[in-house]
Amino acid sequence: MSVTQNVFSSQSRDDDSKGRESRTSMAGRSLVTLDDISTGQILELIHKARYIESNREKVAGTCNGRVLATLFYEPSTRTRLSFETAMLRLGGHVVGFPSAKLSSATKGETVYDTLKVVSNYADVVAIRHPKEGAVLVAADAADVPVINAGDGGHMHPTQTLADLATLDSRLGRFTDITIGLCGDLRFGRTVHSLIETLCRFGGVRFVLISPEELRTPRYVRDVIDASATCSYVETGSLTDVIGDLDALYMTRVQQERFENESDYLRLRDTYVLDTEKMTLAKPNMPVLHPLPRVNEIARDVDKDPRAAYFEQTRQGMLMRMALESSVLGDELAGYDPLGGVDLTVHDDGAQNGQDEGSFARLARSSILIDGVCPNPHCITTSENGLEQRCYRIVTGDDVRTGAAGRRCVYCDAELD
Repeated sequence: MSVTQNVFSSQSRDDDSKGRESRTSMAGRSLVTLDDISTGQILELIHKARYIESNREKVAGTCNGRVLATLFYEPSTRTRLSFETAMLRLGGHVVGFPSAKLSSATKGETVYDTLKVVSNYADVVAIRHPKEGAVLVAADAADVPVINAGDGGHMHPTQTLADLATLDSRLGRFTDITIGLCGDLRFGRTVHSLIETLCRFGGVRFVLISPEELRTPRYVRDVIDASATCSYVETGSLTDVIGDLDALYMTRVQQERFENESDYLRLRDTYVLDTEKMTLAKPNMPVLHPLPRVNEIARDVDKDPRAAYFEQTRQGMLMRMALESSVLGDELAGYDPLGGVDLTVHDDGAQNGQDEGSFARLARSSILIDGVCPNPHCITTSENGLEQRCYRIVTGDDVRTGAAGRRCVYCDAELD
């Protein structure tokens, strides 16, 4: 039984449909990170995606007349086509550009100004940008919902939605699991988003598999430390731990994130998942990968029924259909919402029963400060007129009373 089915069957329905909508509505909301929505809304999206898959003809006109703008400052195959296909299957239209070289960014136009303009053309925007925090700038500027399609090595929330749907499909849950994350955990935005979101649901044991140079960033490990029911170990060996895993998430070493090509060449072949290693794994351990792969998964593994990475691409399109219709407030014909269920108890990062995301972000406030962000990949290093802001984070064994520090609002880099 899947996560959403289990939750739904264990709760009574709310017969007041307006009450359901008010608790779960995402209409008009931007999605910069998955902290922007509740765990209940995440489960609702998975539930909605399942409905879409079984009712393609019914939902085909859901977004008639709507326009999605895809602003991709970085190259993309799966994510851009997935966003665009999702809107087309819902009956809407698509405009946009596939590369910064084909936009006014080549003339020096800022993200802020671009979004002010595009807001006049489109009903919803999906944006990918190489600078971390660029999507937050876009969401602040836009008058329509903005969806993060990846900002540098920071976050990739819609990939995480695809990952959760795939885990739910393969395992029937994404809590009470041991999941290995292998490869580039430093720049892997898909990994960062997935860890933060799984920590909100709780009950996850993370095995972080990477070379020392590509370790998971401190701000992401802080989120695990802040969870009462999640934990992690770090290791350099995939072979030593693969037999303990309920799921394995492979990533490629991303050449575009390296400033030194020699470092990339030295690290790119650190991990290769092949059929020999798969013999050590549990018989039902799904293998996920956000794609594209280079050589970190041997092609022979594709024949293994545990290979789930191509299923992820289908789940990604369905989840983006669910998300786009939700932020536009367009109802799916015949859809019976999951929304009457109180799902806030599933947020492991919530205080006092409030579904507000992880402890690492609960203390967030936008404070104007002097100085500059030390992260060279932060949007503040290139966006003209953008002021440096921070939020305070609480760390330590007891995150609610531990020592406070400051992080950049845009990229989460440590400022102290």
